Amino acid sequence: MSFRIRAAVDDDLQHLYEMAKLTGGGFTNLPPDRRALTAKLERSHAAFARADGPLQDELFVLILENIETREVRGTCQIFTQVGQSYPFYSYRIGQLTQHSKELNRTFRADMLSLATDLEGASEVGGLFLHPGERAGGLGLLLARSRYLFIKMHRARFADRILAELRGVIDEAGGSPFWDGLAGRFFGMNFQDADQFNAINGHQFIADLMPKHPIYTAMLTETARAAIGLPHPSGRAAMRMLENEGFAFENYVDIFDGGPTMTARTDRVRSIADAREDAIVGIEGDGGTQSLVATGQLANFRAAFGCVRETSDGVILSEDCARALRADKDDRVVHVARL
Repeated sequence: MSFRIRAAVDDDLQHLYEMAKLTGGGFTNLPPDRRALTAKLERSHAAFARADGPLQDELFVLILENIETREVRGTCQIFTQVGQSYPFYSYRIGQLTQHSKELNRTFRADMLSLATDLEGASEVGGLFLHPGERAGGLGLLLARSRYLFIKMHRARFADRILAELRGVIDEAGGSPFWDGLAGRFFGMNFQDADQFNAINGHQFIADLMPKHPIYTAMLTETARAAIGLPHPSGRAAMRMLENEGFAFENYVDIFDGGPTMTARTDRVRSIADAREDAIVGIEGDGGTQSLVATGQLANFRAAFGCVRETSDGVILSEDCARALRADKDDRVVHVARL
């Protein structure tokens, strides 16, 4: 089977909705709500339709498609500039050190401070791969295709980029972090708050969240243990981000305490290492296993394939050219699969 990444279209709504129902909660960027998903698709259409102009608050939704059956088997999203329509809140983990001469003791207390430090950054998120396809590197294809899209449309993205990883969720679908902190102020369980945020945005956080720092020693043991930990299903995603050059810099999600990873956009490995070349030939297999992309905006497509470099350009494998609908003399951006 062959797969490609492409821009989402209106006909993908039902596929997105079915995948959203499989996420298991805590997946704000892919809520199981048709109205919210329709709004995402409308934002994405507008972003793909804008050919040029300055950096704005936009959303691009991409789809993983089986090119033989035309089934949609995954999705991912790219936000160009977070925190413009609503404040982009995170908790920043800090430490307060105090010394008592009388006791001759130094006390260090970990604290969580509400912050909007990451406003203005771009974000990669909303990645979901159908459980039936979690083999063959398709998660890698979804994740890294976003970086090639950014490379090919660099002016539409900020100089800093982030990724929020889902935090620890218990078997009942609740969040120990939420229950130990924010839930005490909101009178809502995690599922209700998460769904409300996915559909209506973060403003209710600004209205109700306490603005003073929270001492982690005052939280429950289960809430403290969840701070900065990804959901077990997100550990592989965290490793992929680390391989791309993202790092955890003490920012966590305000809902579930999951880690927020950050990087300088131009230093992301897939962006920095990607090269642009013309296709000078299309042949059978042979060359370097690569991630290859072509097309601008709504015509963007990405797939795995073999690339052989020459002095004049690249020779592309036939299966990759078919997936990309690429022909000789077309230009592609490619990076080694690794």
